[in-house]
Amino acid sequence: MDEKNRDISELPKRRRGFLLRYWWIILVVVVLAGAGTFAYWGKSENKQPGTAKKEISPLARAIPVMAVAAKEGDMKIFLNGLGSVTPINTVTIKSRVDGQLMEVLFREGQIVASGQLLVRIDPRPFEVQLTQAEGQMARDQAILKNVRDDLERYRTLWKQDLIQKQMLDTQEALVRQYEGTIKTDQGLIDNARLQLTYSRITAPVSGRIGLRLVDPGNIVHAADPNGLLVITQLQPITVIFSLPEDSLARVLPQLKAGQRPQVEVYDREQSKKLASGFLLTVDNQIDPNTGTFKLKAMFENKNQQLFPNQFVNASLLVNVKHNTIIIPAAAIQRGSQGPYVYSVKADRTVEIRPITVGEIQGGEASIDQGLSAGALVVVDGAERLREGAKVELKGQGNGRGGRSG
Repeated sequence: MDEKNRDISELPKRRRGFLLRYWWIILVVVVLAGAGTFAYWGKSENKQPGTAKKEISPLARAIPVMAVAAKEGDMKIFLNGLGSVTPINTVTIKSRVDGQLMEVLFREGQIVASGQLLVRIDPRPFEVQLTQAEGQMARDQAILKNVRDDLERYRTLWKQDLIQKQMLDTQEALVRQYEGTIKTDQGLIDNARLQLTYSRITAPVSGRIGLRLVDPGNIVHAADPNGLLVITQLQPITVIFSLPEDSLARVLPQLKAGQRPQVEVYDREQSKKLASGFLLTVDNQIDPNTGTFKLKAMFENKNQQLFPNQFVNASLLVNVKHNTIIIPAAAIQRGSQGPYVYSVKADRTVEIRPITVGEIQGGEASIDQGLSAGALVVVDGAERLREGAKVELKGQGNGRGGRSG
């Protein structure tokens, strides 16, 4: 009985808990429904003409760009290749005699002239040899004089029929023998003088001396492999560079006509011009491994900007286009219909102009068709443009520069 009454008393509590959970569910559903309704109406209001935000048309908004005026002028056409500076003469100075190195008369890195004395080797052994050779010569000359006098006496006696012909012939042979001895003695004298000359080493060419390879006091030999010093000629100097084999047809006709095409050399970054010279010659074959051929250019190198084995960028002038339209290469755009530019009209809108591009040199391009001098072309900001777009000019150049004439 008690258990039955307890179950009846707990029944309202269970019902209240159930009702409480039910109201919480209803509350969540109502909140979600309200949020969805608010979002729906907000989106509907945005779609109405009166409440929609107006977008600015690209045609109406001025786009900032930079434009440059096309110019008429001369454009130099260059072929570019990588090369290295090569001296005309590089001489390793070696001793031609054996002896002690007595004196070094140069400084490392010094510029010397041809014929300048550089090194002295102990000359005393060669002076002794010269003295001996000259003494031998004096003795043999005295003997030769004596036998010649005897020959004259023998000829007189033979004419008088006082001696036999054999004695005269023998005396004539003796004279010829000593004449040969005199020539041998002269050769010994010349050799001794030559050795004495070799003890004084002079510069065979003008140029720059490298590091000293032997110090004074050492015994040097003619058979030494390394030599005493190295002289490199700097003025004039050459540059050997390579071009693709397809360029050969543009180079050879000028050489065959006796012309000397202009060559300019720049540093590694092609930012600084080092020297100007002329093309000297072309190699006699194409390298089958690289498909290139070598060319040699000559430079006076007055300021010694070119240094042996220095890597440089060489530019060979092959043609000059006169009175052509020139614009910056950055203005050229590429499309499915070919190259074009954005040209700025008087009302500050742009139009697309198809063009025919000639040569591109040093950041500039020659235009064969499609533009006239004075036309403004967009060089910066073209990626945001389309036909008829309104522009605002940030800057305006003249379209000249680089290597154009």
